[in-house]
Amino acid sequence: MAAVHFSLVKLNRSFLVCLWLLGTVSLSCAARYGASKQKLEVKKHLNRLNKPAVKTIQSPDGDIIDCVPITKQPAFDHPFLKDHKIQMRPSYHPEGLFDDNKASAKPKEKKETHIPQLWHRYGKCSEGTIPMRRTKEDDVLRASSVKRYGKKKHRTVPIPKSAEPDLINQNGHQHAIAYVEGDKYYGAKATLNVWEPKIQHANEFSLSQIWLLGGSFGQDLNSIEAGWQVSPDLYGDNNTRLFTYWTSDAYQATGCYNLLCSGFIQINSDIAMGASISPVSGYRNSQYDISILIWKDPKEGHWWMQFGNGYVLGYWPSFLFSYLTESASMIEWGGEVVNSQSGGHHTWTQMGSGHFPEEGFSKASYFRNIQVVDSSNNLKAPKRMGTFTEKSNCYDVQTGSNDDWGHFFYYGGPGKNKNCP
Repeated sequence: MAAVHFSLVKLNRSFLVCLWLLGTVSLSCAARYGASKQKLEVKKHLNRLNKPAVKTIQSPDGDIIDCVPITKQPAFDHPFLKDHKIQMRPSYHPEGLFDDNKASAKPKEKKETHIPQLWHRYGKCSEGTIPMRRTKEDDVLRASSVKRYGKKKHRTVPIPKSAEPDLINQNGHQHAIAYVEGDKYYGAKATLNVWEPKIQHANEFSLSQIWLLGGSFGQDLNSIEAGWQVSPDLYGDNNTRLFTYWTSDAYQATGCYNLLCSGFIQINSDIAMGASISPVSGYRNSQYDISILIWKDPKEGHWWMQFGNGYVLGYWPSFLFSYLTESASMIEWGGEVVNSQSGGHHTWTQMGSGHFPEEGFSKASYFRNIQVVDSSNNLKAPKRMGTFTEKSNCYDVQTGSNDDWGHFFYYGGPGKNKNCP
């Protein structure tokens, strides 16, 4: 028994004191030991995520933005990136019809020349550094475990025409999307307006994004994702935030949101992933939208991402993926919410603006100027674009096309209503 006591001292001195006082392991001792162990795990994880900063900026929304040297970002904790030479610009950039400076705007539509993030009001990061939203203890404690912090749940990708009906419900995840499949895709682009949807429960979220997918919808799915989201569980508030995500094994062990694990290499000193966007669109009011472009560099093979007009954010190294090492086999654009069905009723968590697509401009959310990148690195209009939604009475999608917006769709909805109980 003495040997056991000695090993416990190394693990947790207070736990041994409990044993010495009581001669047995009481529930309170076990609880105290568990809490102490969790606190240690959280502290270690925070030390891994929050890198030493050369400058710190306090955002008005409560975020802390750390300006971290580009070579010290989390990506370089990955063993395969220890000797990686950072690529400061893509070798090639795709060209297409609807460049941001060519697409005209409808009345009351604000075309942003930069990505408006709240922290910009109080400073900026210098060249050679990247802005990182500091992870706080409470952020990690809200997750189901330290290991799952910053990760999506398994099987959260919409599966059009799925042959596996058990996956359709997606563990409460619901979607309203447009998609293309049946070809090799080397990138995708769209402009989407930004809203601040209402969330009913803290464990639910609402997002609008682009998915680039490779592999099957089983255990080997590769996915690269980017857009905006409201996620109280991840961020601790209801602000609309820019985000990215990646996985190479269907959201099991690999990948994460933003920079919450090793993988994505950021080169941009202006944009903080996970930071709040402001202003957002208003119902029957000004519309604010952002453009997102993700494409595969034909020379180096990395997947690059650009926000807005010219803000190249960084890249996912090609070695992170299996199927996406070559190309994507499906592209999806649209919205996703979590429906926890509390009390047996559908959530009233909103998707997009919270209004159905038939309400149209300045009322419904949209994706416009939708394009895909072909094997020649050119942006092209998508062919045979389909739509998918699990419950159109809760959230719906309607497509269209014209000379100004190219291929577009309106999407979203209020969730719970008289036709969606």
